[in-house]
Amino acid sequence: MELTERMAARSGRIGTHRGGARESWRDARTIRRDLAVHLIAMSAGLSRCMYCGDSEGTSIDHFQPIALAPQRAFDWLNHLWACAFCNSNQKRDLYPVDRQGQALLIDPTTDEPAEHLQLVLATGAYRPRTPKGRETVRVFGLDRPVLERGRAHAYVRCRSMLRDLARLTAEREAAEAREVAQALAVQPFADVLYEMLRLRTAPRAALVFGAETVAGLDALTGPHSVKWGPVNR
Repeated sequence: MELTERMAARSGRIGTHRGGARESWRDARTIRRDLAVHLIAMSAGLSRCMYCGDSEGTSIDHFQPIALAPQRAFDWLNHLWACAFCNSNQKRDLYPVDRQGQALLIDPTTDEPAEHLQLVLATGAYRPRTPKGRETVRVFGLDRPVLERGRAHAYVRCRSMLRDLARLTAEREAAEAREVAQALAVQPFADVLYEMLRLRTAPRAALVFGAETVAGLDALTGPHSVKWGPVNR
């Protein structure tokens, strides 16, 4: 039976489980194991947390907590791969909503983060654009100094690797170019590279990033782009 069908069957039996939704989830070991495999494959980099993008993911998080929505314990769309810190220390059972009951947290599987957050690449800081962005920063602690420093360093690292990629592409060193591109795809803080890709066609991109860096970004996205792994799927 497909995983989604097994999850739907479990969901239908929540009301009859003696311990309720939370215990039913804990008892579903094979479902949790198989679901983790899919979520790891969906996460950016090498099994990175879908919230902070820094730490390695360790567990399945219910985006809408079981305590608030027990009926969504086995809802495929309600699961994200998260690190222990974001899941257990930061988010826990927090799930802020607006006056209409809509979530005030960015769902990385459905929302476009750039609509709610501005990433300042040079400092690694997130500036909220919307109430959803502000609550996301607060709940997940995305303004932690260690995360901001990590993003700032990732920006330096990305520029350097993109310059290498541009040079290797120009010199037709396809194998080495592919290695650099794949290394870019699996590094921590994928949000930094995504933001650079989003801004690469901006009028001042060459001035801000440098012409070689923009050439490296073009090598990842152009008609003859290098195959570069998970981010390009």
